[in-house]
Amino acid sequence: MTTPPYPSYPEDLERPGLVRTGRSTFVRPIRPEDADRLVAFVGTLSRATLAYRSLGPVVRARDDVIRRGAHVDYLNELALVALAGDEIAGLVRYVRNPEEPEHAEVTFTIRDDHQSEGFGRLLLEHIAAAARARGIRVLEADVLADNARMINVFLGSGYRIEAGPPGQIIHFEIAVDPQAQAVARAERREQTAVRRSLKPLLEPRSVAVIGANRDPLTIGHEIVANLLRGGFAGSVFPVNPRAGQIAGARAYASVRDLPEPPDLALVAVRAEAVPGVVRECAEVGVKAVVVVSTGFGETGADGRAGELELARFARASGMRLVGPNCMGVVNTTPAARLAATFSPALPTPGRVAMSSQSGPLGLAVLDFARRLRLGFSGFVSVGHAVDVSTDELLQWWEEDPGTSVILLHVETFGDPRRFARVARRIAPRKPIVAVHPGHADSAVSSLFAQSGVIRTRSLQELFDVALLLAHQPPPPGNRVAVITNAGGPAALTVGACAASGLCVPALGERTRQTLRPALASHADVSNPIDLTPTATAAHYRQALDAALADDDIDAAVVLFMPPLADKPDEVASAILDAAAARPDKPVLASFLGGAGVADLLHRGDLVVPTYTFPEAAATSLGHAAAYQAWRSTPAGVVPDLAGVDAERARSLIASCAPGPVPAAVAAELLASYGIAVRGGEPGPGPDAFLTVRADPVFGPVVAFGLTGDYADLMADVAHRVTPLSDRDAREMVRSLRAAPLLDGRTGGPGVDLAALEETVLRISAMVEDHPEIEALELRPVRLLPPGDGVAVAHATIQLADNTAAGGSS
Repeated sequence: MTTPPYPSYPEDLERPGLVRTGRSTFVRPIRPEDADRLVAFVGTLSRATLAYRSLGPVVRARDDVIRRGAHVDYLNELALVALAGDEIAGLVRYVRNPEEPEHAEVTFTIRDDHQSEGFGRLLLEHIAAAARARGIRVLEADVLADNARMINVFLGSGYRIEAGPPGQIIHFEIAVDPQAQAVARAERREQTAVRRSLKPLLEPRSVAVIGANRDPLTIGHEIVANLLRGGFAGSVFPVNPRAGQIAGARAYASVRDLPEPPDLALVAVRAEAVPGVVRECAEVGVKAVVVVSTGFGETGADGRAGELELARFARASGMRLVGPNCMGVVNTTPAARLAATFSPALPTPGRVAMSSQSGPLGLAVLDFARRLRLGFSGFVSVGHAVDVSTDELLQWWEEDPGTSVILLHVETFGDPRRFARVARRIAPRKPIVAVHPGHADSAVSSLFAQSGVIRTRSLQELFDVALLLAHQPPPPGNRVAVITNAGGPAALTVGACAASGLCVPALGERTRQTLRPALASHADVSNPIDLTPTATAAHYRQALDAALADDDIDAAVVLFMPPLADKPDEVASAILDAAAARPDKPVLASFLGGAGVADLLHRGDLVVPTYTFPEAAATSLGHAAAYQAWRSTPAGVVPDLAGVDAERARSLIASCAPGPVPAAVAAELLASYGIAVRGGEPGPGPDAFLTVRADPVFGPVVAFGLTGDYADLMADVAHRVTPLSDRDAREMVRSLRAAPLLDGRTGGPGVDLAALEETVLRISAMVEDHPEIEALELRPVRLLPPGDGVAVAHATIQLADNTAAGGSS
């Protein structure tokens, strides 16, 4: 097997990591300059650890032999180190078997004081991913029979394991292809580690503010004042060498002078001083750092490099880091009451949590949420998100009983596949609403749609949807009753409902019979229910009761023009009474021209969300209905496909240089995944195309469309992000506006949709198995009659530089 050469040092394998205890670390390939560090590492190992490592009694190797272990070629020999500060906490190494190039021997060594923390399992996940990307399919290890820790690492990994017969030494063979069980166990370990690592950030016992200032209205002063005002139960330590007291709290000259190592430190100093401060925090044992300082990635390449180095140091030191260029963190749960922010507007307690990637935007968000009376359980401004990420915060709020809705302002995805995986797990139980300004709009929308995330077009829409989901259930369907005392707003609402995927159906005869004698003689009891300007609060109550009792109605939007009817407080009370009687169906209101009326639609825990204009209510309800439809739909599965020869494909890829693949090899690659490249006459319908592009943000994006004017002029193209489930493939093929040409609705015989969907799944599996595939295009794809399959007439495949593959967070 021939494999493209790797560079001297693969930076793509540098990844942050979390062990089971929640401690953060930094995993990277070993470098020649690590030679002395490697000698020091071996020097700390006990006799027992050395004996387990060498499978018997050992005399410590000479230093020059140990130093040679820092020199690897990163292809046939690879070593990864997990760092604790500047020291090596654990090391894993594989050496490829020259006689069986798809096999490699692997060894693990964990420093004695870090054993039982989970470094072995973390390093196994990283080395398995790196080995898989380098054409290694099986890792082999010999383990002493009494080395229970290492045996448990292998058996508990979820990978397919074959163990030799019991004896003094047990031989393990670990198949590093990603198995569903291995992925599931890795996800559980990750979730546990993430929550433990974030506890000092979101539920700290003590907080230091470094850069605290005596002057009010400065960032350092306001953070201290908010911590004290917000009711934080732990110790607050302002740090300022020239102040004795700040905001009533005793100040300290440096973090080294504090009476105890704080769990959390907020850093509000000049950018050039931040690295030194963070290093001091690490030296005294701070567990989490929030850098509110600016002057990093937003200033250019040098600033970006500086903040990445800051994140690497924090990880290697066992700390978590938020920021830089952020506004802090807020937790309103009774166990925490943490207002570690300089925002002048602090949120009221509630059931909404939010992560924002913009510091300045966070200030406006908290102020706006307070004016909307939208309460927060937590708010984190992640800034440049060089360490703590959106998907990690999702995992914290996933298990938070005080959070029922999660809001995201996302500008970039650090790891979109992990985001999608985490979001898919959470969204069925807790709605996730996101606003994203991304340029690759179709890819963003696809990622969100596949993950069950509600994507909004603006911050206003984000909060409109949150206001609904925080206080009312999502509707069981898309059928809406509109109740009004003015015809014009009702017409606008009906139009907005249609634009939002909702319908306003006629009321059932029984409902109309109930309403006719109860309402004024000139009231319209169809739908919208027009109560006329003379309507009373009692009329509103009767109309809403009847509409919500109708089995063909899933939600109600109530419109009210205060100048034309009874007192607003009486109408609001009637709406609350009706909503309380039917808690299974959402009720929304729009009190046009009624400033301050929203305050009337609150009664204890019962809140009817109210909007200034009815279009916003309809849009929010449309998002909620689409979310409920997604949540109620059976989940798809990524199927096992017959006729796939991944090993053959791997060998073919290894034989090619980066760039375009020869046509014959491309045909063989596709054949190894059960896709034949052959000519053929066009079928009964139009031809199609399937493409894959490796998006730098989202990974492989699959596009499907019909050739000709359908895609070129009408932009009728469906996109999905791999891996695709059977449901994704089905929806993708049938989501085109031109789909009636495929399924026979236009009068023709239609095409073989099942074969087309299977081809989409095979392409998805191929690019998932082989990340070296940078681009793929099948054009044209002949769509044949039902039962005749599809025929790929022409295919092109391009390989990326193989050095970009590998690594796992």
